[in-house]
Amino acid sequence: MNRAVRLTAAALCAAVGALVIAMVAGGAATPRIIPGLPDEGTLTRWMLPLSKLAMDVSGVLTVGLLAAAAAFLPSDKGLLGKQAQSYVKGASWSALAWAVAAAVALVFSLSETLGMPVGQVLAGNELTSYASQVPQGIALTLVVLFAVAIALFARGAITAGAAGGLLAFALVTLLPPALTGHQATSPNHGLATTSVAMHLLFLALWVGGLGVVSVHALRGQPHLDVAAARFSRMALWCFLGVGLSGLASVFARLASPEAVFTTSYGLLIVAKSAAFAVLGFIGWRHRGRTLPRLSAGEPHAFLRLALNEVLLMGATIGLAVALSRTAPPPVDTPVDRAYELLGYLVPPPISLGNLLTLWWFDLFFAVLAAVMAGLYAAGVVRLVRRGDRWPVGRTVSWSIGVVILVLSTQSGVARYSPVLFSVHMTEHMILSMLVPIFLVLGAPVTLALRALKSAVRRGDRGPREWLTVILHSRVMKVVSHPAIATAIFVVSTFALYFTPLFAAAMEEHLGHIAMTVHFLLSGSLFFWVIIGVDPAPYKLPHYGRLLLLMVTMPFHAFFGIALMSMGTVLASGYYDQLGRTWGVSSLTDQQTGGGIAWAFGEIPTLIVLLALGFQWWRDDERVARRAERRADAVAAKSGGTGDAELDAYNDYLTKLNKRDTAAG
Repeated sequence: MNRAVRLTAAALCAAVGALVIAMVAGGAATPRIIPGLPDEGTLTRWMLPLSKLAMDVSGVLTVGLLAAAAAFLPSDKGLLGKQAQSYVKGASWSALAWAVAAAVALVFSLSETLGMPVGQVLAGNELTSYASQVPQGIALTLVVLFAVAIALFARGAITAGAAGGLLAFALVTLLPPALTGHQATSPNHGLATTSVAMHLLFLALWVGGLGVVSVHALRGQPHLDVAAARFSRMALWCFLGVGLSGLASVFARLASPEAVFTTSYGLLIVAKSAAFAVLGFIGWRHRGRTLPRLSAGEPHAFLRLALNEVLLMGATIGLAVALSRTAPPPVDTPVDRAYELLGYLVPPPISLGNLLTLWWFDLFFAVLAAVMAGLYAAGVVRLVRRGDRWPVGRTVSWSIGVVILVLSTQSGVARYSPVLFSVHMTEHMILSMLVPIFLVLGAPVTLALRALKSAVRRGDRGPREWLTVILHSRVMKVVSHPAIATAIFVVSTFALYFTPLFAAAMEEHLGHIAMTVHFLLSGSLFFWVIIGVDPAPYKLPHYGRLLLLMVTMPFHAFFGIALMSMGTVLASGYYDQLGRTWGVSSLTDQQTGGGIAWAFGEIPTLIVLLALGFQWWRDDERVARRAERRADAVAAKSGGTGDAELDAYNDYLTKLNKRDTAAG
């Protein structure tokens, strides 16, 4: 236990030391103070980054503890073991420290914003307004509230599912402060926002997981080989995610490659990249040499590399905090409100050529499409190597869905979607009513259940078991009920566009991502009920599916007619800020979008009817073959035909023949 405490103290010293050195080297510790202008003072200048460092460390530790309990250590039929439960309780205390650090950071952040010493801030009444009205204050307030909730719920968590839910909640809690930093004002703020969110999530899982596994090894706890192997597999994906998101973040913030070596911000990025490269090398050594020795019963082999990696990761966190305190180099950007909202100027008049050539890279959906295609291909390859068969039609269907997703989110459609309501509605219809059809016909869940291996330990949960648990969960049973799935598919459309939600979502890049993800999920859920190949909690008969389809589709026509009949522009404040000078008016474009919503349903309906008819025919054929096999089995035993009615009729004729013979 003493060694674990020493490791924790050494990691904290490495983080603080890296923070101090980086702040001094980057100039954040000694800013230029102009006489007559407000100055927050030396205390705030140092306590704000230190409190943010404490907030980051406690947040990462919470993620690592929950990840170890939910995924690294084996469970017994969903129940956490003794050591896993102790980690969940430890996460309760670290989450409480997370909340306290966020509250301290909130006070010092206000001190810096107002340029007032912290004593004057505490004596005033500005803190409440800052915490509820300013984005940075709201973000820190959310961290306080969410971290307290994690601390409370973790006290009674005894199942792997509860620990997994708390882990997801902790990852969400990491995001608000990061999304209100320098990337929010970056020229390409869409790419910057997405990259920093991905970077933070992957880094938290990687750093937190390694720290907890290292402490687990120092304490001599059981199942170290299992925990280290599972962490190593996750760490590989985290390494790739951190590298990709970090590279995208650099592209989003720096105007030229020279800025990497000529600015303080760029030099800090170089230092962080060097630490990242060393971590990757250590991970490669760990995976290639240490894990086999660990499986052979040499726990100290893991510690030799892991302890150095923990110290280096602590220093990396310190560099990251210092980087957040260093302003990126200024970039010459047009003084244009549309550029601030979109990350690019309003494109030229829309045309087929512009839709095909003016592509716009969206990191989130590019990664999503790549992961979807890669995992599906990996599952098919595993089945083929095992000698199993997988229908080619399902693979083709999934591939078509992924290709349409890429075209909708990366091509000129994505560039014009925030500018023209008609293009936005086209994208909405494609993502909610066309892409999901091909995805559900690809049967990804069935493929995963066949390709994934069961957990080695009986009663433990691997990826296959987690997927099964999710499919049989109460939440899935509720949302997949035909009535609920249909209501989500239909009602959410009206709730989005005829409330202030649409205007709020259009103002932010994260809002656009949330809308698009909702379109995909709601459409996939509905068409899973109608034509889904994968197993589902509720199985409607074919005529029930057909009736549900016929009842649902007219609602989109009603929605389109409602848009065409409106005399006011939805999210008019947003569209007015763009200053578009070409094309029709916003109201006319909105009416065009309504016409698209009204007419678009015919194509998906036709595809669904064809798929439903084919499935109906296949099921009838399957039932007929089953009946024939049953009849053949009965005939083999009884000597009859196997058809009960035909055999009874033949017996009747035989009796009549015998009666006639006896009478003659």
